[in-house]
Amino acid sequence: METVYSLIEILVKCLVVIGGVLFIFAYLTLAERKILGRVQVRPGPNRVGPFGLLQPVADGIKAFVKEDLVPAAADKPVFVMAPVICVFSALSLFAVIPFGGTVHLLGREVKLVIADVDIGLLYIFAMASLGEYGIVLGGWSSGNKYGVLGSLRAAAQMISYEVSLGLIVIGVIILAGSMRLSEIVEAQRHVWFVVYQPLAFVLYIVAALAEINRTPFDMPEAESELACGFNIEYSSMKFALFFMAEYVHMVAVAALATTLFLGGWTGPYLPGPVWFLIKVFALVFFFIWERGTFPRLRYDHIMQFGWKVLFPLALLNVVVTAFVVAVLK
Repeated sequence: METVYSLIEILVKCLVVIGGVLFIFAYLTLAERKILGRVQVRPGPNRVGPFGLLQPVADGIKAFVKEDLVPAAADKPVFVMAPVICVFSALSLFAVIPFGGTVHLLGREVKLVIADVDIGLLYIFAMASLGEYGIVLGGWSSGNKYGVLGSLRAAAQMISYEVSLGLIVIGVIILAGSMRLSEIVEAQRHVWFVVYQPLAFVLYIVAALAEINRTPFDMPEAESELACGFNIEYSSMKFALFFMAEYVHMVAVAALATTLFLGGWTGPYLPGPVWFLIKVFALVFFFIWERGTFPRLRYDHIMQFGWKVLFPLALLNVVVTAFVVAVLK
């Protein structure tokens, strides 16, 4: 019977987390358009519903009813599966991210995380890498040379910045002594790791922006050079799924930064999940703000920055952190 209750608990958690993330995605598109509008001294969407609040509903309906085209030269099975892979991998990241401590519900102790596993960080990196396959396969399977160029850019950028991203989080692992995300949060109960790892936090934000292809690192879909890049042949819901994956991945990146550097759900007075959401939305606001501030970089500059600046600094941070921890122990 206990097994049945555990399965029901996991199913409910999955439904709540996926539903919440998809709701956040829908209104994050509106929030970004509103914030960028203010940055550019214009109101943003304000015609559909009061204050434009029904704009995401209208966008969803439009995506569903638009004509779904598949190029004659496309590899159809791969072409269809590519955006699904991106969305699946982005949603899967939330399986190990804790958004609260333990609560008592219906006589049971319930952890506010779907799967609290020992290799949480390894799982995060594995699923994030899987999402890049969706981008690469989407551009390659479309039978369009611009799409292939966007895919090649995505693959090169992924390799360049994921190496640095892996090194950046090693400092956190050294301090916490664990890759279990809940234990990393507990290790920050008194002092957040951003205090001990300020350089790593800044490097993480930069590398994460490159990982999710956000401005100024959005070269796989650089409209001015690639006529929309890897998703050039996509339309209707397939096109929308790529953007859903991007926004969900952005929220996941902010949630992971909150967990690794900003104490996760810890905070005074307010419930843990509330603190978690406040920190996540603060980071998401920064991601939107910098999109309206910085111009797109040139591709060779992006690669040089990844290998000649970000990678050495990430390696230096690991060495210094390991040395300091070894000396203090």
